[in-house]
Amino acid sequence: MDHPYVGIGIIIQNKEGKILVGKRKNSLSPYYSIPGGHLELGETFETTAIREAKEETGLVLKNPKVFCVTNNLETYRESGKHFISVNLFCDTYEGEPSLMEPEKCEGWEWVSPKELPTPHFDASRYAVDCYLKEAFYIEDN
Repeated sequence: MDHPYVGIGIIIQNKEGKILVGKRKNSLSPYYSIPGGHLELGETFETTAIREAKEETGLVLKNPKVFCVTNNLETYRESGKHFISVNLFCDTYEGEPSLMEPEKCEGWEWVSPKELPTPHFDASRYAVDCYLKEAFYIEDN
């Protein structure tokens, strides 16, 4: 890896103020994380969020908005993989969460953003921290 890659994280919030997280398998095992994935060439951040949410959870997002950027150095120090994440927020969607990629995730659950399950993937944890602090970027990450 000779340069950082761009990841997309999505905080999906329900009417009770809880956010959607899943326990990951494969490369992100054993971490919990918000939905997300990789930005593909030519995609907007919003298009990526809509695509990834549908692929992973079955939810159809309506009008996701960018709210923060994170520099995920914890993962870089642990694995040598450096990602910059653009994170979006969405509280308007259609459907109920479903396990669409059982090879990548054990399941989805609604949790309080103030009580994240552990262990939690750094990019997801940083995004939720920015969300709770209403910050676009937190240097300490």
